[in-house]
Amino acid sequence: MTILPIMSLKLALKYRFKLLSIIGIAIILCCCTREEVNEAEVIEEKVSVEPIDFDLANVKKRGSLVAIVDNSSTGYFIYKGQPMGYEFDLLSLFAEHLDVRLKIEVTTSIGEAFEMLNQGKGDVIAYNLTVTNERKKLARFTNSHYKTKQVLIQRKPEGWRRLTRDQLSNRLIRDQIDLIDQKVYVRKSSAYLPRLKNLADEIGGEINIVETEDSVETEKLIKMVSEGDIDFTVADESVALVNASYYSNIDVFTPVSFSQQIAWAVRNNANTLLEELNKWLAQIKRQPTYNVVYNKYFNSPRSSSIRASSDFSSIAGQKISPYDHLIKPAADSIGWDWRLLASQIYQESRFDPKARSWAGAVGLMQLVPETGRRFGAEALTDPRQSISAGTGYIRHLDKLWGKTVKDESERTKFVLASYNVGLGHVVDARDLAKKYGGEPDVWDDNVEYYLLNKSKKKFINDPVVKFGYCRGEEPVNYVQEILNRYTQYSQLIASG
Repeated sequence: MTILPIMSLKLALKYRFKLLSIIGIAIILCCCTREEVNEAEVIEEKVSVEPIDFDLANVKKRGSLVAIVDNSSTGYFIYKGQPMGYEFDLLSLFAEHLDVRLKIEVTTSIGEAFEMLNQGKGDVIAYNLTVTNERKKLARFTNSHYKTKQVLIQRKPEGWRRLTRDQLSNRLIRDQIDLIDQKVYVRKSSAYLPRLKNLADEIGGEINIVETEDSVETEKLIKMVSEGDIDFTVADESVALVNASYYSNIDVFTPVSFSQQIAWAVRNNANTLLEELNKWLAQIKRQPTYNVVYNKYFNSPRSSSIRASSDFSSIAGQKISPYDHLIKPAADSIGWDWRLLASQIYQESRFDPKARSWAGAVGLMQLVPETGRRFGAEALTDPRQSISAGTGYIRHLDKLWGKTVKDESERTKFVLASYNVGLGHVVDARDLAKKYGGEPDVWDDNVEYYLLNKSKKKFINDPVVKFGYCRGEEPVNYVQEILNRYTQYSQLIASG
C-alpha cells in the first residue's frame, strides 16, 4: 500500500487549497467604497425591462410555479438528498395549494433576481428579502412573513469562554457609535448598505462600508467573520441567530436597525398572484403547519447546526449521499450524470440500503430478487451490488429504447418510466400515442398522456394494448419527481 505518498499528496493539496482560499478572499473583497453605488442604482441598472404580462392564470395554465431563491440555511438547500429550507417548504405548500408543480431557479445575486422576475424567468422571489422603499419601485411585496432587525456580526475575543458576560460585552461593540471608522463588509444590492449609510449619518461619523460582489452571500460573509478573514458584517437577526448556532465564536446581539419586514416579491403587474399569495399566507399562518416550518429552521439551533456543518448539505459540502463514491462510476458506465442517478436512488429508497417495499423490492435501487440476480446481485441490501444491478437494468432498458427513441433526454424518461412500472406498460402507451396521432417518441404530453389514461376502459380494451390495466399516475409522477430533483441537485451540487 502506498500510504505515505497519498498522505504527502493530501498535505500538498491542503496547503494549496489554503493558498487558493486566501487568494479567493482577496478577490471577493475587491470592491467599491460606499460612496460609489447605492442599492437602487445597482438593482435598477439591471432591471431595465418592463415586466412581462404573466399572472396567476398563466401560472396555472403552464402548470408550474417558478420561484427564484438563493442557497442558504434558511432559504433553500439540499440535505442528504432532500431539498429543504424555510422558503422552499412554504413554496412547496403554496404550489400544492395552486395544484401546480414547483420549479426552482437559484441565483446568489439580488439584482439578477429582480431582473429574472421581470423577464418572466420566475414568478416570485423567495429570498429572505427586506422590504424597502427602493425595492418597492421594482416589484410588489407580499404581506410580511415575519419581522426582524439588522444586527452586527462580530467575532468574540480570544479566550471569550473564560470571560464573564459583562467582561465579554465590554470587549465587543455594543454602542453603534463605536462603528465609526470601522470597516464593515456587506453584499452589493443588499438592504444592509443603505441602512449603514443612514446609521453613519445618525451617529455623525464615517463607517467604512465595503461592498462585496453581489454573488457573495451574507452567510459566506458571516463565515468569514468567524474565521477571522474580516471583522464585521451585517445580517438579519433571524439569519444571524441560525448562523450563531454553528459559529459559536460570533456575536449577533448588537442591533443596527429598527424592526423591518421580510416578504416575497412578485412583478408589479401580477395582481391576482399577489392577491392569492396574501390570502394563502394569512390562512397558513393560522395553521400549526406554519409554526412547524418556522420552528424547524429558526428555532431549532441544534438541527440547524448539524445541517449546516454536514458534508451532505449544499451549504457546507458537495455530497448527496454516503454512496456517492459508488454512484459516480456507476453513472459513468451508463452515460448518465451522477446526480441524475442519485436522484433516482433517492426516489427509490431515500438512500436506505435496507429499504423494502410492499411488492418485495429491496435495497437502494429497489430491485426484486429475480431482477437483482439477473443483473448480478445476490445480496440486494449490499449498496455496491444494488447499484451495480440497478445500473445494469438501466443499461438494458436504454438499449431496448435506443432502437426507437433516438433523443437521449427523451429516452431517459422512457427508461425511468419502464424501471418503475415495467417495459410493457410503456410500450403500450407508446403504441397508443402512435395510433391516436401523438408523438410516439416524445414523453411530455404524448406517451405520458396515454400512460396516465391507461386505467380507462377505452384504452385498456384497445387492440394495441397488450399488458392491460396500469395505474399510470405513479410512473408519470416518478419520472417528473426524479427529473425535478435532478434539476435541484444540478443547481447546488457540482458535477465533478
